[in-house]
Amino acid sequence: MGQFKLPPQIFRLVLLTIGIVVSYLIARQLLTPPSFKDYGFYRGDALEEMASKAPVFAGRKACDECHSEITIKLAKGDHKQLSCEGCHGVSLNHVGNPDITPVKLTGSHCIRCHEANPTRPAWFHQITVKNHYSEQKCTECHVPHQPNEVP
Repeated sequence: MGQFKLPPQIFRLVLLTIGIVVSYLIARQLLTPPSFKDYGFYRGDALEEMASKAPVFAGRKACDECHSEITIKLAKGDHKQLSCEGCHGVSLNHVGNPDITPVKLTGSHCIRCHEANPTRPAWFHQITVKNHYSEQKCTECHVPHQPNEVP
């Protein structure tokens, strides 16, 4: 019996496959950052890069320094889990300079979370805006820091 000879088209396909795999492995070696997998399946230097960025959020403790009465009210209401900046916007500049006022609440801030959406859980308070007093502002009937209270 003679020696088995691979058909030329199969031989070319095998060479092409080997070339693609080798090219991929070389590219992967050259393009993968050295800090990849230092702390898991991501780039380790990303932690230092993120830490070096200037913070933009003040945090609830900074708000509590001047607005403790509101923080106490908020702790008793349904919005106790929310950050102040979730509704009022980024407030780091306001903490540094109280003359800079944070965002005032409008109906659109409430609607962002409370507009009826089938993906939200059933227990979450949701409204259909066009059926729920669309001419009024939310704050005319609801107190944002304690939404179950009537003003």
